[in-house]
Amino acid sequence: MARIYIRELFRFRTTILSHPTIVSSTPNISSSSSFCTSTGDRRISSCNSRLAVLKSCRNMRHLSQIQAYLIICGLFRRPFVASKVLKLSAGFADVDYTILIFRSIDLPDTVCVNAVIKAYSVSSVAHQAPVFYFEMLRNGFLCNSFTFPPLFSCCRKMGCVEYGEKFHGQAIKNGVDSVLDVQNSMIHMYGCCGAIECAEKVFGEMSVRDLVSWNSITDAYANLGHLDVAHRLFDVMPDRNVISWNIMIGGYLKGGNPGCALKLFREMAKAGVRGGETTIVSVLTACRRSARLKEGRSVHGVLIRTFLKSNLFLDTSLIDMYSKCARVDIARVIYDRMTKRNIVCWNAMILGHCIHGNPEDGLKLFEEMVAGIQSEDGVINTEKGIKRIEGQGLIPDEITFIGVLCACARQELLAEGRNYYSQMIDTFHIKPNFAHYWCMANLFVGAGLVQEAEEILRRMPEEGEDLSWESSFWAGLLSSCRFQGEVFLGEKIATYLIESEPRNLSYYRLLLNVYAVAGRWEDVVRVKEMMKNRGIKQMPGCSLADLKQIVHEFKLGEKWKEGVEVNTVTGELLQS
Repeated sequence: MARIYIRELFRFRTTILSHPTIVSSTPNISSSSSFCTSTGDRRISSCNSRLAVLKSCRNMRHLSQIQAYLIICGLFRRPFVASKVLKLSAGFADVDYTILIFRSIDLPDTVCVNAVIKAYSVSSVAHQAPVFYFEMLRNGFLCNSFTFPPLFSCCRKMGCVEYGEKFHGQAIKNGVDSVLDVQNSMIHMYGCCGAIECAEKVFGEMSVRDLVSWNSITDAYANLGHLDVAHRLFDVMPDRNVISWNIMIGGYLKGGNPGCALKLFREMAKAGVRGGETTIVSVLTACRRSARLKEGRSVHGVLIRTFLKSNLFLDTSLIDMYSKCARVDIARVIYDRMTKRNIVCWNAMILGHCIHGNPEDGLKLFEEMVAGIQSEDGVINTEKGIKRIEGQGLIPDEITFIGVLCACARQELLAEGRNYYSQMIDTFHIKPNFAHYWCMANLFVGAGLVQEAEEILRRMPEEGEDLSWESSFWAGLLSSCRFQGEVFLGEKIATYLIESEPRNLSYYRLLLNVYAVAGRWEDVVRVKEMMKNRGIKQMPGCSLADLKQIVHEFKLGEKWKEGVEVNTVTGELLQS
């Protein structure tokens, strides 16, 4: 059932046999019952000694070896032993392996079923947990209070309040809806799914509340943007911990108010509460958004003085903060000192050079990034370099090429820009978005190729195509990569495109961004009024009201499990 390495197996046997049961050399002449009792004790002792290896398990590879050893010893057939292996596997979030073990248990009990549900809740296939739960119910499963918190966690990850309500009903039916952990998980689930009334109802009906209850309801209001209510709850909390402060700081950041987030951080420090990694990242984000270099340096100093261990997320946040505050030189020092980097970190530094610093340094860094996936003849192998291991390169994503094309536009590198654009599409199979078109249009205009700029903007995806609203705002953020000369040129192109296709939302968005990067807010209002009169509706989440305060969130890396989300404010870039 599992692969076993002989050396590891021998080590386990040695560990167990290093403490043998001591048996007297004198013949035992007691009664047969005493002999049976002694034999049974020795068997129990031997079994416990063999199971002790489970405590040393640290990863899935180790677990598979231990399981193989238990199979050879004949212990895995016992439900008690199998359930222990099952719980370990669930803790490592390996759903497939956990299900395999579960199916091998003849009569799985409630603990086993709960372990599988927990494995689903921490995996990427949380949507399978409800199916599994109802399948077990049909097989006679009797749930308990430990069943529902991971189920509500699955509903939260899916964003499915309908399933959450079903499980709420199941909790009531089984009489566990008044258990504190179940109530807390319900509040968190309803809050994350946007059902604030349901979360409020559960919170109001609780006879006993703990700190988790208060944090959950506060987080629910903060996530929905009701910061006034969230702050009132925060003020009346009977007790607070670092999570309570992180919720409010993160809420103000999400609500576009970095000033309040920094104020809360100062209050947190005065209260003697020591922040963790999440706190520092949030505060650095606030400093970056409001271009407060002095406070950002102060936070960096706190990070050093408190000996908080440096890691990928903290270093990437520092790189991004210093870059946005026009200190790309400090960002590069931090980058060079990092021993481990992923696509998020590379993108942050490349964007720092290309948008806020020296574009040539950004292009050099990009070439260094892809060097590990190039053969000796210069051919790029995209099958290699998924991970950077011992000099391997990384495959760039759409964010990487936004920085690269921006650098080409700033330096007016026409040939290089064309080459990178073709490489992005043909070699890396990246579909261009609004930002790529915008950078290429700037590149063409800088070279005097106005007609080509018009043509590439004409090829932008229309509203019905796969165009993320995040990417569409890059044009307003790339203030250092704008149409050279007077605004009238960009205005002329956008107006021409609108006249050719008056129902194409992307062209109106282009014109709005042309005015936004030029600071012509009266024209922004005029275009919005024109769109309203013509019945042109903007995409959900794309409201251009008060562009000075718009917050654009984008991913520096494709895989959220490896990366962190970085937020950028239009106003910051317009001031750079």
